[in-house]
Amino acid sequence: MTRVLQLSDPHFGTEQLHVVDALHRFIDTCAPDVLLLSGDITQRARRHQFDAAQRFLDKITCPVLAVPGNHDIPLFNLFARFINPYGNFQRAFGKQLEPEFANSDVLILGVNTTRASRHKDGEVSASQTARVIERLRQAKPDQLRIVMQHHPVRAVAESDTANLLIGRERAIPAWVDAGMDLLLGGHIHLPYVWPVYGQAGETGRKAWTVQAGTAMSSRTRGQVPNSVNLIQHEYAAGRHRCTVERWDYSLEAQSFVQALVTDVTPDRPALKSALD
Repeated sequence: MTRVLQLSDPHFGTEQLHVVDALHRFIDTCAPDVLLLSGDITQRARRHQFDAAQRFLDKITCPVLAVPGNHDIPLFNLFARFINPYGNFQRAFGKQLEPEFANSDVLILGVNTTRASRHKDGEVSASQTARVIERLRQAKPDQLRIVMQHHPVRAVAESDTANLLIGRERAIPAWVDAGMDLLLGGHIHLPYVWPVYGQAGETGRKAWTVQAGTAMSSRTRGQVPNSVNLIQHEYAAGRHRCTVERWDYSLEAQSFVQALVTDVTPDRPALKSALD
């Protein structure tokens, strides 16, 4: 079994130390094979905030993949925003803004949906869409295929429709038909798991969009607590099994507690016909 832990929107600079401590304990307990940061790692893309993120990650022994969020681009320093928008991010996480991870059980593709010209909105280009399609088609049959980006593609609250990814109508059905199983995102600090479909709509292949809340920031949304997602996948005897576990921070327990488990087992029969 492979365990993938998704943290999103920690907004270092607004982190709550008691939640940080609890999250470290949770990570030690669940022992993920890979940890994913789906954007808004900092509050204002300042060097000391990325340094705080690095100190947090210094205690993590598994591989870490990160994609930027809109808060990871300087807001007030306009020179840096348009000349070197990812300078501090790349200093912390390396030059690659669209990292990949693969083992025998999982393929994870990062997509950078931020744009220096956009303050909040995200966008996916035709070239990014094509690159992900090509990589998905190269995946092995026993691999869970995950795409990670920052911006959401479906909204469960009407107020979030303005936050939806620009270019999603073209990209998401194509990615589903190319074999994507899960699409991870953040941005709106609201955790949920919803289906997404290929070009044939609900009569065709189905995948899932997995949104994460804010992992540790005080910038929680309404009554939604800090939360993270633990994805567990196994492939045995020719069959897949995959779940998304949502873990919420409990002030009473001073720890992360399991709040919800969703079965997101890949739609493999339709996947095989799509790739033949």
